[in-house]
Amino acid sequence: MPAHDTSRHREDAPTRDRGPRHPVRALVVGVGLLALVGVLALGGYAFFLQRTVEGNIEREDLNADDNSVVTISPDRFGSTQPGDDEAGAEDGGSVDLDGAVETDGGPGEEQLEDEAAAPIVGEDGEQIEVLQSEFVATSPERPAEAGDAMNFLIIGSDSRDLSVERGRSDVIVLMHINDERDRVDLVHFPRDLFVPIAGTGGSSKINAAYSYGGAPLLVQTLQPLIDVPIDHVVIVNFESFRAMTDAIGGVDVEVAEASPGFPEGVMHMDGATGLEFVRERYALSQGDISRGQRQQAFIQGIMTEALSRETLTNPARLSRFVDAATTNLTVDADLQVGDMRDLGFAMRGVRGDDIHFETAPWSGIADHPVAGSIVIMADEQMQVLSEHLKNDTMEDYSDPVSPRSGFGG
Repeated sequence: MPAHDTSRHREDAPTRDRGPRHPVRALVVGVGLLALVGVLALGGYAFFLQRTVEGNIEREDLNADDNSVVTISPDRFGSTQPGDDEAGAEDGGSVDLDGAVETDGGPGEEQLEDEAAAPIVGEDGEQIEVLQSEFVATSPERPAEAGDAMNFLIIGSDSRDLSVERGRSDVIVLMHINDERDRVDLVHFPRDLFVPIAGTGGSSKINAAYSYGGAPLLVQTLQPLIDVPIDHVVIVNFESFRAMTDAIGGVDVEVAEASPGFPEGVMHMDGATGLEFVRERYALSQGDISRGQRQQAFIQGIMTEALSRETLTNPARLSRFVDAATTNLTVDADLQVGDMRDLGFAMRGVRGDDIHFETAPWSGIADHPVAGSIVIMADEQMQVLSEHLKNDTMEDYSDPVSPRSGFGG
């Protein structure tokens, strides 16, 4: 499969996908991480916030325990979200998550393509018709070497109401909390990573698993790649991003690669500025790959500020942050606030420097004749990542395989 032409510019870039088209959805990772890690790290001695958290979070059957039944239900695609009829009515168009306005009375071709679930491809390279079906879930054994290390799956969904429709999952992050409770690793799985989709007999972009079967199917798809069980699942959306950032007075972000309006160096950003910062891709050397690095830098800035003494010792500021971070949070039915508080007490020493970012290993971006633009998984390096997760040795993990410039091949 031919690699993408990296010489494309803005005028023809929409015909080739460099990753998430909606960077605001990518920032739901920040919401989820802060909603979870922040509350965990604070909850041990901020008991008065428990009522706020309990009142805000929602619970759903998101995980897939051994011998539970996972349902593949493709008929749920494209359902309407509450308020869609009114969206953009005042200005004659609809607003997508990038802030782009459709003024022609309907969604553009790129938006329609983005809303469709990626096709499932069989071993013969042909598309598989996926019908509603069920299968029994299985999970990897918990390695003794990992001790009490925990793995959370954080899903960024664009749904405004999970009770109506599951939406799309453009952000998939595995959060690994080590046995000593003094290190957190956040492994981002690109939405277009081409992998086997559990229960379908074929492969597709990894976010198709969520489209076809929600969080349980995504759990069953991800676990064989990393060969460790997922303990809990969290779903977040982008609604509280600005409020959460502004609740802590903005954040200092390291700008590693300059772009218009953002000179290289440390820059203080509020929520609106942060959205602009992470939206840029055309002026960056690796397009969406570089933009993903910006998103990680911004999330690091938020987490550093949220876990700082200035926030922890300011009850009003702390309360505003926790309220904003948990307002749009759905967790699996087994994750109780009391458990979060106990885990938080064990993690009370965690600060921004103890949180580490990785990207699931990939070797290039290519055009698949059926699936379209895909990210090719680096299989051998994925096994290396798996071994470090299983042995709880992420402090020793490194990835010399994933491209550091360009888009591979």
